[in-house]
Amino acid sequence: MKVPDVHKVQEKRRTAMHKVTLLPGDGVGPEIAEATRKCVEATGVKIQWDVQECGIEVIEAKGGVPASVLESIRANGVALKAPITTPIGKGFRSVNVYLRQELGLYACVRPCKTYKGVRTFFESCNVDLVIVRENTEDLYAGVEFKAGEAVTEKLIGQINEAASGKKITTGLKTTGVSIKPMSIEGTTRIADYAFKYAVDHKRKSVTSISKANIMKFTDGLWYDVTRAVANSYHAKHEWAELAKNVAPSPDANAGKLNAGNITYMERLIDNMCMQLVQKPEQYDVLVMGNLYGDILSDLCAGLVGGLGVAPGANIGVDGAIFEATHGSAPKYKGLNKVNPTALILSAKLMLEHLGEAKAAAKLEQAVAEIIEEGKDVTYDMKADRNDPTAVGTQEMAEAICRRIQQL
Repeated sequence: MKVPDVHKVQEKRRTAMHKVTLLPGDGVGPEIAEATRKCVEATGVKIQWDVQECGIEVIEAKGGVPASVLESIRANGVALKAPITTPIGKGFRSVNVYLRQELGLYACVRPCKTYKGVRTFFESCNVDLVIVRENTEDLYAGVEFKAGEAVTEKLIGQINEAASGKKITTGLKTTGVSIKPMSIEGTTRIADYAFKYAVDHKRKSVTSISKANIMKFTDGLWYDVTRAVANSYHAKHEWAELAKNVAPSPDANAGKLNAGNITYMERLIDNMCMQLVQKPEQYDVLVMGNLYGDILSDLCAGLVGGLGVAPGANIGVDGAIFEATHGSAPKYKGLNKVNPTALILSAKLMLEHLGEAKAAAKLEQAVAEIIEEGKDVTYDMKADRNDPTAVGTQEMAEAICRRIQQL
């Protein structure tokens, strides 16, 4: 099993005109999508937008994500996605999860970086973390069995018969079951991506996160594999004993990169949460499974000021979706009020993916300068959220566009 080289795929996509699928979403999605489109176009990069409606109303009417959405993303290879509402505890599963699984977007990349002018208790730490989250396995694989159904009772019986240690002791008719699959292939792929990212972006460390002291056959496998991948990159180990008797992974580091200046570390998920609150400046690239990645993404976003400034990317071999990490905030729909920064910074990641590094850097610089000035920003970025000088979503985007032209 050879891990595909995503970077070679990116090279092939570098053309004068980029075709990009745009999913405006629902709630405040269309507003921040329009604001982001303005900012991307202000960089001068030529984008042919393929707009696909995929909001909650469309999904409910169609009974799921329209086939045209997947067809568009597969054809274009890149999508910019605004938030889409997911009902809690009922209805369809998360559209985000569905798209990642259907398109094989195995790597979720979420940078969390402090920008001057964004209110946070961690301003002095200069937080600059990158979450690399495995997208397709773990508890989010969606292999679940509902309490009270015959198939669930049968499954519990089979599990208890096969289990040599702990068994399920709660009621057959009152117990639901979720399965947590973790594979060598999936773990190798995401760890390989994390180390490639660290080398390419000149990062100083990669921290592998799990709960292997409790879940020895899933999270334990995770550590076995990430150690092997680290050895294939010739990374330094924080604790030398972690490298002993661990053969380098034959399925990682196809590009023969040398990460000898990058430190490989391990943290248990609960300890990692404490470490991030105490000393986030000591960490860099964090690689983990699906559930832990979801939790730590929000925690790290909190370190740098919240989901309003937290971008996201979902990367696969044949496609990528770039999206804000926050929700659709339907109560603010149509009010031209919400902060567009997260989606704009996601578009910055998209431009990098498209090979437009200079435009991406210019976009980020413009965003950072407008935020630091604190004049043309939305209400949530003001010291007083009732400040009458706060501007709307579109006005903030227009200020960023003007700044881009000045750079």
